[in-house]
Amino acid sequence: MRLGRLALLLATLLAVATPASAQRDRRGGSPGNFDFYVLALSWTPGFCALGGDERRDAREQCADGTGLGFVVHGLWPQYERGFPSDCSAFERSPSRIAMREADGLFPSEGLARYQWRKHGTCSGSSPAAYFADVRKARDKIAIPPLLTSVERDRTLDPMAIERAFTEANPGLRPDMMAVACRRGTLQEVRICLTRDLRGFRSCPEVDRAGCRTRDLRVDSIR
Repeated sequence: MRLGRLALLLATLLAVATPASAQRDRRGGSPGNFDFYVLALSWTPGFCALGGDERRDAREQCADGTGLGFVVHGLWPQYERGFPSDCSAFERSPSRIAMREADGLFPSEGLARYQWRKHGTCSGSSPAAYFADVRKARDKIAIPPLLTSVERDRTLDPMAIERAFTEANPGLRPDMMAVACRRGTLQEVRICLTRDLRGFRSCPEVDRAGCRTRDLRVDSIR
C-alpha cells in the first residue's frame, strides 16, 4: 500500500514538473531568448483544401492558376520545449520600409504582419532584420523534385517526404524536421535551424509532433 501511494505521489510530482502546457505557446516571452528557429513551409494545395481558401487574406494564394506549392508560413523562435509568442518589446506594426524586406516571401502581406506580431517580436530583431532572416532561412532550403511539380493528387508516406528533403538538403536529417498534416492531408513541412541560421539542428519535440499516418494525401498544384 505504501509503495502504491509513493508511486502515485511520484507521478503527481512529475506531472507538476512537466505540465502539458510546456509544449505549447508561452505568450509574452523575452525577445531574443530562445534556442533555435523553425522554418514552416506551407503546402499551398493542402492549405487551401483544408479551408484556407475561405480566409479573405488567402483568396489570392488559393486562386486557380497560381501554381503555388510550398510558401513561407513563418520563421518561429523555439524553445527546446514550447515556444515564445507575442513578445511586445518592439513596435507592433512594421513600417512600409520594413515590409519591403518581406516582398515575395509570404503569400500575403497580412500573413507577413501576423507572423511578425506573433513570432518575429520574439526574435530580438527589428522587423526589417527579422524579414531578412526569413529570406535567409528560405533561401537555404531546396524543395525536392518530388514536390516541385505535383500535377495530380497523390498519396505519399511522410517518411518519403522527409527522405526527399534530406536528399535535397545536405546536412538535414529526419530528426531535424517534421511533416505536418491535418485530416490526412499534407499541411506543411517544418525544418529546424540554428539561431544563426547557418545550419540544421535536431529538435525532438518538433519531430515527435510530425504526422504519423502512412497514407498522406498530397493535393496537386493548381
